[in-house]
Amino acid sequence: MGKDKDISQLRREYTHGGLRRKDLADDPFEQFGEWFELAQHSDIRDPSAMTVATVDATGQPSARTVLLKQLDARGFIFYTNFESRKGHAIESNNRVALLFAWLPLDRQIKIEGIASRVSDAEASDYFQSRPKESQWAAWASAQSRPLDSRTTLEQQYEDVSQQYSDKPIPLPPFWGGYCVKPQRIEFWQGRENRLHDRFIYTLQDDSHWHIERLAP
Repeated sequence: MGKDKDISQLRREYTHGGLRRKDLADDPFEQFGEWFELAQHSDIRDPSAMTVATVDATGQPSARTVLLKQLDARGFIFYTNFESRKGHAIESNNRVALLFAWLPLDRQIKIEGIASRVSDAEASDYFQSRPKESQWAAWASAQSRPLDSRTTLEQQYEDVSQQYSDKPIPLPPFWGGYCVKPQRIEFWQGRENRLHDRFIYTLQDDSHWHIERLAP
């Protein structure tokens, strides 16, 4: 790698502003909502994209990007194939971490919590709201398993589209949602000279959130 591509010298200052304790909401869901609304109105593609990190039964961590589909008093909800790598990992170890990286705003939100399945009824309601092409794809793809070619995948998709071309598409039995109930939520705001602002909310007694500043 030449000097013009020396990644050790790639750096910039974070100058979008600071974060003070007095400006934080007492409830992290409210604080998340404020930041998420700003991200939606900023020049950020896919502001609902979040990294989901899991650890499988062998202790091997893995991470991937999914889309947040709902946020309510229960937690952060996303949908996936239960037979995927992340699905198997969550079934063996339901402690997960989420990360929203809104780098154009010099912001990150880190979440640690417990994942549990949403009801089939709730998953079905969401599944039926998806474009039919996405519904077909959920049936056609054996997510995370070896695939011999792109042609095979496209043929499976074509077969499903023909099967359900003129009738409702049922919820796949292997597909649904996970709700991540947070136990810790950290709000990170980049600052100059790497003196970032970090505040973490920690759930106590299943109802009260303790807030403290962390060193960068």
